[in-house]
Amino acid sequence: MSKQFDLIVWDWDGTLADSTGMITNAVLKAAQDVGLPTISAQTASNIIGLGLREAIHALYGDIPAEQAQALAQQYTANYYAGESEIPLFAGAAETITELSKRGFKLAVATGKGRRGLNLALEHCGLGKYFHATRTVDECFSKPHPQMLDELMDTLVVLPERTLMIGDTSYDLQMAQNAGVSAVGVTYGAQPAEQWQHINPIQQFNDFASLSHWLLEHA
Repeated sequence: MSKQFDLIVWDWDGTLADSTGMITNAVLKAAQDVGLPTISAQTASNIIGLGLREAIHALYGDIPAEQAQALAQQYTANYYAGESEIPLFAGAAETITELSKRGFKLAVATGKGRRGLNLALEHCGLGKYFHATRTVDECFSKPHPQMLDELMDTLVVLPERTLMIGDTSYDLQMAQNAGVSAVGVTYGAQPAEQWQHINPIQQFNDFASLSHWLLEHA
């Protein structure tokens, strides 16, 4: 079967890495530590995928700059304290390896910072399989299309031959803004009702189903 896509772009947290719970807890603890109002775990998880500055604004609006900086610093400390323990979803490493063998170009577009993504790639050993990566340190935060636009330019792939895979409305809206197809997954940060209106071409409730579809139909 001929390929539908040449480039598959992955979100990281909540799509390849099972990090939603750790990120949520890091946000909740940071807010408590700096004296900000308590928020629910679902509210905290909803900002996964945004850059840190955008996430803080989404959660707390225009709080004083000193308080926003303190929250960012405390969250970063909480996150890095546990980041080396974050596992990939079962089957993720094998799927990436197999897609690479089949000749797909692979990339990452993430709301993580560059340091965080590099550490994650080093920890999981998958860095060699990704042809290019973009983080919020180099590009506008999702859902701005810059990450996808730069990845397609760098890897010389047209939008119609590119697929974005993510677990949040920010991922799928970025794909729509860049004119590329998207797949949504419900096992990460956001339930399907938060992004179904963006009309991904497929949605999956577990990584195994996503992997099967990619290997059969991508």
